[in-house]
Amino acid sequence: MKKTFPFILLFFFISNINGQQLDSISNHKKLSYKSFILPSALIGSGALLLNSQFNRDNQEKSNSLFGSNFHTQADNVTIFVPLIQIYAGELLGFTPKNTIKYRTIDVITANTLSYTLVTILKNSVKSTRPDGSDQLSFPSGHTAIAFTNAALLYQEYKDANFWYASSGFVFATATGILRIANNKHFSSDVLAGAGIGLASGILVSHYNPLQKLRFGKKKKGTAFVYPQIGNKIGFEMLIQPSF
Repeated sequence: MKKTFPFILLFFFISNINGQQLDSISNHKKLSYKSFILPSALIGSGALLLNSQFNRDNQEKSNSLFGSNFHTQADNVTIFVPLIQIYAGELLGFTPKNTIKYRTIDVITANTLSYTLVTILKNSVKSTRPDGSDQLSFPSGHTAIAFTNAALLYQEYKDANFWYASSGFVFATATGILRIANNKHFSSDVLAGAGIGLASGILVSHYNPLQKLRFGKKKKGTAFVYPQIGNKIGFEMLIQPSF
């Protein structure tokens, strides 16, 4: 039972997500504090488990289960599956709530918020990774980004197809598990990362001031947003103006 405890809240979210109020600005519904109960619980659980014996015991069990030399790059793939799904859903015949332009604005805003919060905490807490590679363990950036986009995916397609909208959380949860299996993060890091990602996605889907931006017809430009995978996980944007 203890072995599965760090993921109980993650799976609880998936099974009860239909009750969450991830309502977009276009629906003119107020942002309820209830929407942040689960993200707060995840972040709080992660903070409480930080540097705990329970946390270390869980990691030892993970190493015993997967093997001390286990290593996979799959977590660098699953992290971006929910992001791809945000755009692929329309191609599969599901109707999103927002146009591709406003979906992209939400994606950029939410991921920037999530990445910024994670970076600040990593450099403030300075928790050593299980493999001892650095002191940027808490919280998990991979997990935060995956859950950020999973929350946005749910917001876009929950009315069109609940199962497709919810599927992003499967890949987000898998990302967190793989980070532990790779000995890169403790359970506390994954829980906190999931909470930050959910909070970022929920907040931006309800309120994003950048959605009010209007671009003039005479001035057009091209913007490319692409993931960056390396020593750090993040997003980069290349803007090519046209004068």
